Amino acid sequence: MTGLHWLNQEAFAAFGQHVIWSDMLGNLMGLLGLALGWRRSIATWPVQLLSGLILVGAFASAQLAGGVGKQLLVIGVALWGWRQWRRGNQRAQDGSIAVRFATWRERGLLALGTALGTAAVGTLFTLVPALSWSPWADAYIFVGTLAAMVAQARGLVEFWFAWLLVDVVGVPLAFSSGLAFSGLVYVVYLGLVLWGLRAWWLRSRVDARALAAARAEPALNSAGAAL
Repeated sequence: MTGLHWLNQEAFAAFGQHVIWSDMLGNLMGLLGLALGWRRSIATWPVQLLSGLILVGAFASAQLAGGVGKQLLVIGVALWGWRQWRRGNQRAQDGSIAVRFATWRERGLLALGTALGTAAVGTLFTLVPALSWSPWADAYIFVGTLAAMVAQARGLVEFWFAWLLVDVVGVPLAFSSGLAFSGLVYVVYLGLVLWGLRAWWLRSRVDARALAAARAEPALNSAGAAL
């Protein structure tokens, strides 16, 4: 039995629902990645990458090209986000990942990109029914997840709001698709998202005060020198 074939075997059954290994392991890794994101740990990215790889293997074994394509895009964004955090573009003065609220321009770009992306992916899924049995809901979740990951890579608190919007559709879709474990994980996601949102919101205020103090310091030094 190959590793890819094993991923599509049943892990357990509960309440009439059959949970396969790929569904369970991939979503557990995704859940861990979200928890690490709440902690602002750079480990969130390799964990998200591993989650994507597991799901790519599972979809490939099941000959679901659409699922493979979606996960490859997720892996690409995870690699980019990992690079962003390693480069230190979002570092606070204490060396941790700095977080902030997006500007109105950034929010507009995220919203526009999500809307256009959902329209494009939903149209593709509609034209090629084999890619998804629920094209618009699936497109919304997929593009919303990418938008959330992009916001996370940039250290934006809106990352958590994007996940909330994904959860609203993700929970009922997972249960109706027969992916009970995914549905349960999405419910746990909701709790982590609310907790993470509070943590990043509070942290953004600390980082904003530190940034304002850093900007004010040169001006104070210049004024002191002039005296």
